[in-house]
Amino acid sequence: MQVEELRWFVAAVREPNLTRLAGKLHVSQPALSRSLRRLERSVGGQLFDRVGRSLEPNPRGRALAERVERALEELDAGVLDLREGGDPERGEVRLAFLHTLGTWLVPELIGRYRSTHPDVRFRLRQSSARANLAGLIAGDHDLILTSPAPEDPVIGWTQLLREPLRLAVPSGHRLATRRRVRLRDVAEDPFIAVTEETGLRVLTDRLCERAGFSPRIAFEGQDVETLRGLVSAGLGVALLPARPGAPETPPLLAVADAGAERAIVLAWHLTRYLSPAAAAFAEYVRASARGLRAVRG
Repeated sequence: MQVEELRWFVAAVREPNLTRLAGKLHVSQPALSRSLRRLERSVGGQLFDRVGRSLEPNPRGRALAERVERALEELDAGVLDLREGGDPERGEVRLAFLHTLGTWLVPELIGRYRSTHPDVRFRLRQSSARANLAGLIAGDHDLILTSPAPEDPVIGWTQLLREPLRLAVPSGHRLATRRRVRLRDVAEDPFIAVTEETGLRVLTDRLCERAGFSPRIAFEGQDVETLRGLVSAGLGVALLPARPGAPETPPLLAVADAGAERAIVLAWHLTRYLSPAAAAFAEYVRASARGLRAVRG
C-alpha cells in the first residue's frame, strides 16, 4: 500500500470519472484502475461500485477515505515540520535555562538573535540546574544555559562568562555601608537561599563551608526576586548574582572570598541530533561570549 496510491484513492472518491481523474493525476487510466483494485484487495473488500465508466464510492469507501485523508494531512504536516526543522532560519530551538538567567541573559540573547532570524521559534523551559540537565540527557531540550558546568561525559559545554556573586543584605544591616565583605562576617546571620537542587545553592554551601561555617537557612525558594524581597524585608542575607543595569536594592556587597563567582555555560548532548536551527543559535551564543563577559564586568 503506497502513499501515492492512497492519494489516488482519496482523489477517486472525490472525482468518480476515471478518465478525467487519470488526466489530472498524469497517469494512465489502466494504471489508476489497477491501483484501486490493489487497495481493495489490501483492505479485503470492495470500496467502489462501478457504474459505466465511473466509480461511485460505497459507504465503506467513503468511511475509509475520511480516515485516509486525515492520515495524509498528518503525514504532510509532519514532512513539512521536518523540512522546516532542517532550515536554520525556520526551525525550533528547545532551550532550558536557570531561573536567575531569565531576567537578563536569555531575553538578551533571544532578542538579538531574532532581530536577524525572525522566523526561528523558541520553546523555553525555566528550571533548576539538575532538572535542566536531566531534560537535556532525556532529549527534551536541545540546549541549556546552566551553572556549574555539567560533569556527565555525554554532555558538551562551553563557558560563556564567570558571574560574580554578591552578598545581599537588608538596607539597615550593620554591613550595608561597606563595599566589600567576607562571608565569615555573616556567619551568625540567617540566610535566604535557593533550594538544594540548584547550582547556586551548592556554591553557597561550599563557599560558607570554606569560610568556616554552615549557613543557617531561614527560607528556601526558587525565585531569586522573591529572595531579594525577603532580604529587603530584613529576614536574612543571601548570596545572589547581580542584575546588569538594575538598581542594587537590597544592597549588594562585593565578596572577598576566593571563588565567589559562578561559571555560566551553554551545554548540549554530544550524541543526540541537534537541529540546524539549534546548532546555528548555539554558534551565535558562543560567538557572543566575549560581549557577555563585558556586560558582566
